[in-house]
Amino acid sequence: MAIRDVLMRGDLALTPSEEKIVRLLLTDYPTSGLGTASSLARRAGVSDPTVVRLVVKLGYEGFPDFQSKLLAEVEARLHSPLLMMEAKRQSGSSDSAVLTYLDSVTAALQKATAATPVQTYERAARLLMEAKGEIVLVGGRFSRHIAGMLAGYLGQFRSGVRDLGVLSPQTFDTLADLGRRDVLVVFDYRRYQLDVMAYASQAAASDVRILLFTDQWLSPISDLAEVTIVSPLEVASPYDTLAPAIAQMEALTAHIVSTLGDDARARIERIEKVRHANAVTLDSDPQSNGKRQTSEPRKTPGPKSAKQDD
Repeated sequence: MAIRDVLMRGDLALTPSEEKIVRLLLTDYPTSGLGTASSLARRAGVSDPTVVRLVVKLGYEGFPDFQSKLLAEVEARLHSPLLMMEAKRQSGSSDSAVLTYLDSVTAALQKATAATPVQTYERAARLLMEAKGEIVLVGGRFSRHIAGMLAGYLGQFRSGVRDLGVLSPQTFDTLADLGRRDVLVVFDYRRYQLDVMAYASQAAASDVRILLFTDQWLSPISDLAEVTIVSPLEVASPYDTLAPAIAQMEALTAHIVSTLGDDARARIERIEKVRHANAVTLDSDPQSNGKRQTSEPRKTPGPKSAKQDD
C-alpha cells in the first residue's frame, strides 16, 4: 500500500498532535517526509517522540523505515525507460520475451480491476454527463492519445467536448474561457509532464472540476482532482503499459452507454444520419448495400472524331 493511502486510512485513531503530522505529510506529499524526524516535528508543531509514535502506529518499524519506503516510492515515480532498461532486460528467445510481456499485461489488467471501485466510475460518469459547460481533455506524450479516444466517444453522447491534443502556448489560452461549469479530464502517468500539471493547476484555480486518470504513485494533480481512476503500469518492459488505462477509459464509456437517456440516444441517431448522408463509412454508403464496391477507373473521353461531329 502506498504511504499516501496509509495516511488516509479511515480506521486510524489519531490524537490531535498526530493529526497535525498527517495533515502536513498529505499537504506537501511526499517532500514533507523526506527531512529528519525533528524537522517534521518542528513544522507540525509537535514533539519528536510524537512523530516516532505515529509512524509506528502506521505500521513502520520507526522513522528510518518510514522514510526509506517513502524514498523508494519517490524513486519509482521518477523512473525513466533508460533507468529500467537493464533491470527489465529479457533473456532468452524473442518469443519468450513476447509471451512474458503479454502475460505481464494480463496481470496488470487484472490489478486494474481492483485498483478503482465501481462507485468511482459512476461518479466519473455523472461528472462528465451532468456538466453544464465544456468537457476538455488533455494528456501527456502518449496518454493524450487515450484522451483523444475518450473525446471521440463523449462527442457522440453530448455536445461541448474538446480534445486539446498537444499542449502549446495557444492551447493555454483556452484557460481564459474555463470555469466552474466545465470539467477537465486529465491523463497523467509517471513521469508526470510539467505542462499537463501546469494546465490542470491553473484550471483548478478557476474552479474547473477535474477527472484524473493516473498510476498507483498518483500524479500531483490528484491533489486537485474530484475523481481519480488509478491504473497499474508496470510490466515486463522498460516502458510502462497503457493497456489498463485504455481498458478503464473504455469501461467508463461502457458505463455511460448503459445509462444513456433519450437525449443522448437522439444525438447518436442524428450523428448516424449525418454519417450516412455523407457516406463516411462503408456501411453508410448507399451504393454499397453493405458490400465493398469495386469500380473501374473512369475513362477520360478523347477528342471527338469527324463522324461524331456530324
